[in-house]
Amino acid sequence: MNKILALCISLILPLTLSAEGRVSLDKKIGQMLMVGFYGTSAKKESQICKDIKKYNLGAVILFDYNPVNKSKAKNIESKEQLAKLTKDLQACSSDGKLLIAVDQEGGKVQRLKSKYGFLGNFPKASDVSKMKDEDIYDTYLDMASELKSVGINYDLAPVVDLDINPKNHVIHELGRSFGVDPKKVAKMSELFMNGMHDQGVLTSLKHFPGHGSSVGDTHKGFVDVTTLWNKVELEPYKLLKDKADTVMVAHVFNKKLDYKYPATLSEKTVNGLLRRKIGFDGVVITDDLQMGAISRKYTLRETLRLAVNAGNDIVLFGNQLDPRKKVSTQKLVETVSSLVKMGNIKRSRIDQSYKRVQKLKSKLK
Repeated sequence: MNKILALCISLILPLTLSAEGRVSLDKKIGQMLMVGFYGTSAKKESQICKDIKKYNLGAVILFDYNPVNKSKAKNIESKEQLAKLTKDLQACSSDGKLLIAVDQEGGKVQRLKSKYGFLGNFPKASDVSKMKDEDIYDTYLDMASELKSVGINYDLAPVVDLDINPKNHVIHELGRSFGVDPKKVAKMSELFMNGMHDQGVLTSLKHFPGHGSSVGDTHKGFVDVTTLWNKVELEPYKLLKDKADTVMVAHVFNKKLDYKYPATLSEKTVNGLLRRKIGFDGVVITDDLQMGAISRKYTLRETLRLAVNAGNDIVLFGNQLDPRKKVSTQKLVETVSSLVKMGNIKRSRIDQSYKRVQKLKSKLK
């Protein structure tokens, strides 16, 4: 039996490797991108569908709020519409496994709202933390079921930041943390992931290496946590590293970890701390690289070079925060491709992320 299995593997492996070898550089880069777009439909002639087909786009992120026209939805306006949108998006992809993501945490951060016909009343993490384990699981199973029902297969949650700074506006004030105790936070985050996984929805631990100690908001600008950050903030990642589908890295700057770059652009933080020291070898995704903490200090070319070389596998451009600075899939692919051809990014770095993304997508049914 073992000889037969070995023979099968020896026959299949070269086919897999040769298939990967046939994928062009641009299409491997495309798999590393998560982009936001404007539109509540994805017809064959739409730009987003063309981008998915031409560049093998790996992921999209959906929003309800439209910063360009507040009277219109950006991507989400009803259950029926959203289900049709995600179905059409998948039809544009070559493998039917396009990663379709939203931020659905509960509380203030939930894109599927009641005004669009969804439940829309999932509690914030600080309230969930007071519930029994079985009720926590049921809450997140219901959330996952709703996501799955409209074709969303990737939830950018749970938040594993520790609630250690009462002056924190983005985590503490919004009740996005499960608490101060890393073991408790990890346990509740695992219940969140169990509920999602049981409905076939992927997850992302955020915001590495810890946003709970911060005071500033990385959406708006530079946030230095050097004097505030505590290494205890790494504990949830250590406890969940073998369970996590993906980890999202924050834009926080910490001189103790890297004296020069914020976490998302830091090879010391992503490859050094998260991968080598903690031991996480899954997909790493950046927080939105159009946030002020990055966009006000780095050019697009610098951002992509640093983010990819740091060890991130998916780079996120939500096209949500500043309508004047939308960036196209074409621009992103061409910029990274140029960096590879000029030797600023190694081809092996692209290949590495491509493999990790394919492994992640293999979890989708």
